Amino acid sequence: MAFDIADYGLTAAGSDAVRPFTVEGLDVRGRAVALGPMLNQILDRHDYPAPVARLLGEAIVLTALLGTALKFDGRFTLQTQSDGPVSMLVVDFSAPDAIRAYARYEAEAFGPGKIGESADPATLLGRGHLAMTIDQGKHMQRYQGMVELDGVSLEEVARRYFTRSEQIPTEVRLAVGRLFTRREGQAPGEAWTAGGILVQFLPDAPERMKQADLHAGDMPEGTEAHAVDEDDAWMEAKSLVTTVRDDELTDPEITVERLLFRLFHERGVRMFDAQPILDRCRCSRDKIEAILVNFSPEEKAEMNENGKIVVTCEFCSTRYEFKADAV
Repeated sequence: MAFDIADYGLTAAGSDAVRPFTVEGLDVRGRAVALGPMLNQILDRHDYPAPVARLLGEAIVLTALLGTALKFDGRFTLQTQSDGPVSMLVVDFSAPDAIRAYARYEAEAFGPGKIGESADPATLLGRGHLAMTIDQGKHMQRYQGMVELDGVSLEEVARRYFTRSEQIPTEVRLAVGRLFTRREGQAPGEAWTAGGILVQFLPDAPERMKQADLHAGDMPEGTEAHAVDEDDAWMEAKSLVTTVRDDELTDPEITVERLLFRLFHERGVRMFDAQPILDRCRCSRDKIEAILVNFSPEEKAEMNENGKIVVTCEFCSTRYEFKADAV
């Protein structure tokens, strides 16, 4: 069946935007995202090795899908700490639309004859944990959930998090790719592109949700396993999402609206206003200076280079210089 977004009174979300949706016929809700220029700005700023850039790109896609679900002016942070060559990923989303991100890695582990671009998360991350933190502001309690990193993909980590911590059956697909580009008068180049889709089963009857995806292997520790029949609606929704190919998520010609129509048009997908995603850091000269004044005289002396203290933001690479005697 042909799809024309204009027939539905919608404007294509385009790159760097999240499209929330529901499929009432299957009792699921979700979000789909496509990233392009914003992703390139973040990854190119640090000149990461390709495997690191791809992994951080997946983390950015996942954070965009989860962070845009916030219904308040707060922050959502995804962070890994592990013993692999990529020891840390940090992606920080500030509602309603700002993302910043960086990766910490061992540079000597990458290069010719070393870790290749197709390296899997188990090789890159090793073992450790992933934390998802929701900060609602200084007058509200923070919430943090943690998932073990034990050689699985970020997709699987997200599934485990929602099944075990939130007890919400969840399916997620993430993909990051590179496109070859060439503009008139310029040398050929490459550009990063990424996309993702997340669906969650939220029926009106709570007992259906509990039966949908909590088989013995995914139950929280201490929960007794019991035989249940998986809900047919959730099984259908999950099966449809697993058919999504990487190229459908990374091809700029395949819009999120077209993808959602392909998956759910028979059940009636309802799309909501797209939410833009921006590459925007929260650092500032005043914030950095406020941190420096709390350092001890010994710490400031160690940082002093020719009468200056220089601080570079790990997220956006902005360089701040201060006179040592002023802080």
